[in-house]
Amino acid sequence: MRVNFRPRAGPATGPAAGSDRACENRAAPAGSAARAAWIVAVLLPLVLPAPAAATALPAGELEQRCWLGYTRERTRVDMREPRAVSFSNLRDGYRVASPVLVQFAVRGMGVAPAGLAKEGTGHHHVLVNRPLPLDVKQQIPFDESHRHFGKGQTEVLLDLPPGRHKLRLLFADHEHRPHFVYSREITVLVQGPRSQVARPRIDPARFEATCAAWYEDEVARPRPPDTPLHFTNVRAGEPLVSPFNLRLGVDGFGVCAAGLGAPKSGHFVLDVFGVGRAPLNFNLANGATQVNLFIGAGDYRLRLRFVDDKGVDLLPPYDMPVRVIAQDPV
Repeated sequence: MRVNFRPRAGPATGPAAGSDRACENRAAPAGSAARAAWIVAVLLPLVLPAPAAATALPAGELEQRCWLGYTRERTRVDMREPRAVSFSNLRDGYRVASPVLVQFAVRGMGVAPAGLAKEGTGHHHVLVNRPLPLDVKQQIPFDESHRHFGKGQTEVLLDLPPGRHKLRLLFADHEHRPHFVYSREITVLVQGPRSQVARPRIDPARFEATCAAWYEDEVARPRPPDTPLHFTNVRAGEPLVSPFNLRLGVDGFGVCAAGLGAPKSGHFVLDVFGVGRAPLNFNLANGATQVNLFIGAGDYRLRLRFVDDKGVDLLPPYDMPVRVIAQDPV
């Protein structure tokens, strides 16, 4: 989704056809852990569409080193507030080009489109160069400074003119009345249209400063169109420290807590497969858009799915390998 801003003047699927034949001579082993691993290896590929290729780490040595330098910042588990919203990819002071990719994160609540009431859910709004509303009982206005994402969107491409812009996320209910859940305000510097702004390059002689400029541009760039379902803060093969936070995104669909029946919407399901380990499953039927994983060191495959109320996949699953290299005490 892309929005222009102009300042004002003044669960489970059934077996696939032929799956019995495909499973001939593959008897399930005894033992719950072994049986679960067998299901993952044999049955799951038969009932799911082919997974989409995960976004790779940057190809260049300097760019990859720079990206990995921010991994812990992007994935650190934050449990300070039970309910919170934040920008998943932007921080205060970032220098960006327009259009700007703005990704939303909510913790402790789920997403549901406007007009559909369910306890513990809401939808995102971006305040552009506007303070928080004084009266939280009033509906959020519909204008260019109050951007509504009432279809349950998780991100937006925002067109902003050159200059400094203040942004804040505000979470609101089905009637656009604010929950007492909002992000701190950040300021981004838009340097100009993306087509006219040179992409930053990393200079090994000035690595720290030029890495920061490259990274700020990288996370705000429009994503490739072939990955509508994705992890917003981790890339394939990225070494991680457990516990870590995964943030989930989808483009072209809205997120909706199960049971509300909103059109062109669904909810996330995350499967975690580890070598020699029983798989983990997270069915985010409440409309949640992030997961904290507490898992041991080793190699894993993360499979992200986006399903409707009946558990039918709305998009090809998104598979991504990661490696947990260490664990932090909690």
